[in-house]
Amino acid sequence: MTRAKQIRGRQKPRSAEPLTDENKWTAVAARDKSHDGAFYYSVKTTGVYCRPSCPARLAKRSNVRFHATWSNAEQAGFRACKRCKPKGPSLEQQQAALILQACRGIESAQDLPSLATLAKAAGLSPFHFHRIFTAVVGVTPNAYAVAQRGKRVRGHLKTSRTVTQAIYDSGFNSSGRFYAASGQLLGMTPQAYRAGGKETLIHFAAAECWLGSILVAQSPFGVCAILMGDDPGMLVRDLQDLFPMAKLIGGDKKFEKLVAKVIGFVEAPRKGLDLPLDIRGTAFQHRVWEALRRIPPGSTASYTGIAGQIGNPTAARAVARACAANALAVVIPCHRVVRNDGSLSGYRWGIERKRALLDKEAKS
Repeated sequence: MTRAKQIRGRQKPRSAEPLTDENKWTAVAARDKSHDGAFYYSVKTTGVYCRPSCPARLAKRSNVRFHATWSNAEQAGFRACKRCKPKGPSLEQQQAALILQACRGIESAQDLPSLATLAKAAGLSPFHFHRIFTAVVGVTPNAYAVAQRGKRVRGHLKTSRTVTQAIYDSGFNSSGRFYAASGQLLGMTPQAYRAGGKETLIHFAAAECWLGSILVAQSPFGVCAILMGDDPGMLVRDLQDLFPMAKLIGGDKKFEKLVAKVIGFVEAPRKGLDLPLDIRGTAFQHRVWEALRRIPPGSTASYTGIAGQIGNPTAARAVARACAANALAVVIPCHRVVRNDGSLSGYRWGIERKRALLDKEAKS
């Protein structure tokens, strides 16, 4: 599966309050890259305007003004900084766009492209390309290519006349190599996948935490769902909707220990969750979800900001849909995504839970 990450700078925790001038100044002082695109600032003594992350020497607060867009700054008589080049995409956005293009090339290729081929297409050395790709996507180019082949396998298994035909149509030149990787690619045997996943076993258990009811589910490959709500029965039905062809098994005492570990993480997300995850979604959703996982506890990012980080600056609405499709509450912290003005928007598990999570993280 794709584990897309973004190259990120250090972020200082900030709350989900609207962006006031005080908050903006704090972001500028911290060179906070997560605010790039959310606003711009100008310096009266130099006559230039910059993006919040500009590495130039920090100006005096009394000489700084804030602008919603770069065009507003130019209309006010300021010119673009030659160092941070605020009118164009940031270096991180440029790299994200370059790697996104490489990902699309991998996705459309019938055979696994070599590192040298990918690097040449990107205009980079193999070493530099490998480093940037891994930083942005979170996995090596080869691992991403293997995951895309798995995606093709799943598609062909649904339409091909036989499993063998699906294997070769997907680009595997031997059935042995495919079966050796089928568990990782499909999460089950090829025959079970063709049958709609009827043989997949998912253990689950519901419990109570400070946010209300919580349900944790685990497939053979890791935690596949963390759901929250007010009614445990409704959470079980939600799990059935997520995995309609799987066999759901109530957890035993051993599984309850795993649930307790997840609840502990919800209580203190800064400690991290050292558990394998089974994250299921489209390639785009994975890019969004991994971007969310890079937002530190106590910080937030905008839908537009996330879209820019993954190389799709106009895809803010698609980012919001990916957040709504997230089935791993808190582990994939979609609660840390807010509107451009810092106000809270919808949340799959209720806006009040979103506010409570952000408030708790800001204070911890």
